[in-house]
Amino acid sequence: MPNLRTIVDWLEHRTGLETAVKSFLYEDIPASSGWRQVFGSVALFSFMVQAVTGILLAFNYAPTPGDAWNSVRYIMTELTGGALIRGLHHWGASIMVVIVVLHMVQVFIWGAYKKPREATWLVGCVLLLITMAYGLTGYLLPWDNRAYWGTVVTTQIAALPPVVGPYVTRLMGVGAEGGVGVVTFSRFYALHVLLLPPLTIILVGVHIYLVRKHGVAPAPDDTAPRKKFFPEQVFKDTIAIFVVFCVLFALAVLARAPLGRLADPTDTAYIPRPEWYFLFLFQMLKLFEGPLELFGAVILPNLAILLLFMVPFIDRGKMLRFTQRPVAIGVVVLAALGWAGLTGAAIASTPKTVDIADDLSAPQTWQELAPEELAGIGYFRLESCGSCHPGGKAGAQGPDLTKGVKKTAAQLIEHFKQPARMVPGTTMPAVQLSNSQMNALAGFLLKLNEKNAEALQSAPQFAIDGAIVYQKNQCGVCHQVNNVGMKLGPSLNGLAQRREKQWVIDHFLDPAKLSPGTTMPPYKFSAKDMESVTSYLLGLPR
Repeated sequence: MPNLRTIVDWLEHRTGLETAVKSFLYEDIPASSGWRQVFGSVALFSFMVQAVTGILLAFNYAPTPGDAWNSVRYIMTELTGGALIRGLHHWGASIMVVIVVLHMVQVFIWGAYKKPREATWLVGCVLLLITMAYGLTGYLLPWDNRAYWGTVVTTQIAALPPVVGPYVTRLMGVGAEGGVGVVTFSRFYALHVLLLPPLTIILVGVHIYLVRKHGVAPAPDDTAPRKKFFPEQVFKDTIAIFVVFCVLFALAVLARAPLGRLADPTDTAYIPRPEWYFLFLFQMLKLFEGPLELFGAVILPNLAILLLFMVPFIDRGKMLRFTQRPVAIGVVVLAALGWAGLTGAAIASTPKTVDIADDLSAPQTWQELAPEELAGIGYFRLESCGSCHPGGKAGAQGPDLTKGVKKTAAQLIEHFKQPARMVPGTTMPAVQLSNSQMNALAGFLLKLNEKNAEALQSAPQFAIDGAIVYQKNQCGVCHQVNNVGMKLGPSLNGLAQRREKQWVIDHFLDPAKLSPGTTMPPYKFSAKDMESVTSYLLGLPR
């Protein structure tokens, strides 16, 4: 049996892996290198945490508006370790911003951007902007009120520049009236998941290559013999990474990642706030109102970015000790004071009720509906009733259904079949549903009110499809859901606390095998129907 040395030799001969690792670990670095050089390694570790947790979240995330919110809620309440994973991803984003900024500040104060390291600085600046782009695009993905209205403000700012503004908003998928919808969501998701990660990997590779090519910038008076990257600097990097991860893990465990109410485009009273690292910009816009808005929102930030890129070409003097660089230190201190002052003012002016966090422990509105009512939502969507009754409320053509329907179920069904006969002059077309489907739609409309109208938007499609399968197969003849149905079989509320998903699937396929003596017949559902009905039943509250 081959020993470890044989395996390593085999890999070395065919890949050169051992030589590459030794070349990386035993590179010469200046004797003056130390704790200030750990930020680059910590920044790389932060990106790796984001990549890994992002992949884990993607396994259970539904990248469509509405379903996105429900899937995030599912991750945080039902998925094993889901709240921890999302916490690591959410707080990891903030830590990554902090570390990348600190890394840039350290390089700036020490003047490590000077010849021949100008390209290294430029690539670092691009990586800083990409880090901010992650925050901007990922902000929308939970699809809560906080995310929706924050993105609306972002798109409004993007529309300000003359000439290019309309093209930028069109590229962002913003509608003609400035609304954020499915197209905007899809493009932000594609940027966040498909474009930015590979671009980051490429630029990080280029950045590391340039650092290795030109070496770590030594102190100006460093004449001591050079040392190896391993073990001393590797030890310092490892300690720094461990400390940062401990802080991140503590945040993920002790501070729940926020999830507000489902995005409501009609909630114009909502006061949006961006992530904390963008609050300074949000507050600065208040200083430039009216004609100066373009200057404060577009020209000034882009001028700052341009100056950041031009630093190596503006400061071309020789390397000095950082204690001899008062201008650089002064710029950093002034920038820090300005950022802290603007951020503090933004936090102080934030209303207490700006974001009422969703109570993740309470059942959602759709979970409390009877199966027939939930199926009715599906038919409401199928017939595009929301085009005239958005959210059940009054629209351009239809009345507000949340105020109570003044008809019986029979009258509603007749109205569905012959709208013009029941309401002369109406433009409503006849509903193309079966009698049982119309019964379900009528049942939902009769129960519709301002409290449960949210379910029209928030009910996930899998639950609606599952309720339709449940109704179609008359499961309520034996079982109860939310106290509706017969008691011949057990109540299905709280099923997830009693049974695993595979057990439920197997029980549908062969009830007699798992419940001897049962009168329940086997159900040979399609794969899609089986997934929908089991997911729906397992999502029922206790």
